[in-house]
Amino acid sequence: MVSAFRRTSIMGKLLVIGGAILMALGLLVMAGVPLFRLPGDFLVRRGPVTFYFPLVTSILLSVLFTLLMMFFRR
Repeated sequence: MVSAFRRTSIMGKLLVIGGAILMALGLLVMAGVPLFRLPGDFLVRRGPVTFYFPLVTSILLSVLFTLLMMFFRR
């Protein structure tokens, strides 16, 4: 079993890392980097309807989260 101290330690690390990631994304957006509009993402506009499917963005986020979870599992 995992002790209560160990659980709070892990939760604290996750919150700090999550905050750092959000801060980095915010700084990139403020700098004008077009996030989540990668080549390979589909955008279809037909009249008043717009359909956006972020295929490449989804794949990259999946790989990133998989690596992150592998890192925390150790």
